[in-house]
Amino acid sequence: MRFQAAYSTPPVVKNLIILNALFFLAEMVLPAGAGDWMIRHLGLFYWGSGNFQPLQLVTHMFMHASLTHLFFNMFALWMFGRTLEYELGSKRFLLYYMVTGVGAGLLQLGVTWIEVSSLADGVASGTVSPYVLQSRIHAVTIGASGAVFGVLLAFGMMHPNSMIMLLIPPIPIKAKYFVIGYGLLELYLGMSGSQSGVAHFAHVGGMLWGWLLLRYWKKTGKIYY
Repeated sequence: MRFQAAYSTPPVVKNLIILNALFFLAEMVLPAGAGDWMIRHLGLFYWGSGNFQPLQLVTHMFMHASLTHLFFNMFALWMFGRTLEYELGSKRFLLYYMVTGVGAGLLQLGVTWIEVSSLADGVASGTVSPYVLQSRIHAVTIGASGAVFGVLLAFGMMHPNSMIMLLIPPIPIKAKYFVIGYGLLELYLGMSGSQSGVAHFAHVGGMLWGWLLLRYWKKTGKIYY
């Protein structure tokens, strides 16, 4: 059993990886324009853009911008999600993954609303170009990162003293410190806007909703850690 938990991939993690890979493959191999169609309909748009559909809160989790984007998300899901699925059970792990992914999208939409409102005031006062406002309104959020950050948060909470080997720099660090540091970094990058093109608040949202759900499950006696 220990060998199985350490080296095999449980069904939910395996099927999530397969689904994400298939969606990305469809983006790449379908006829010209089909990939853009998928992004327009399955990516998450701001509700004021005219492209928003509620189902996008789920479908945006299966769309990725590049092979690198897909690889790092799926590698993190595989690394940390396997342990969590064995411990939580497949049904509960899937529920957790979906809640954190949808929650990430909701927080990203809320932050976009604040940004759009601020930019609209700037356009009205003549300090912001209408092009900047329209670009923000029609920006699209894609990727499983929000849910993956939720998975990372859960691993850090349930295995706080487990050692994680960083890539850069190549040093070991306890999971609890890694999660706290990564969460604070994402919050800083989101607040400062110093790394554009990345939905940092979606990452924070995945961690926030994950924390709330884990605390609820612990309080109701559904899980122990």
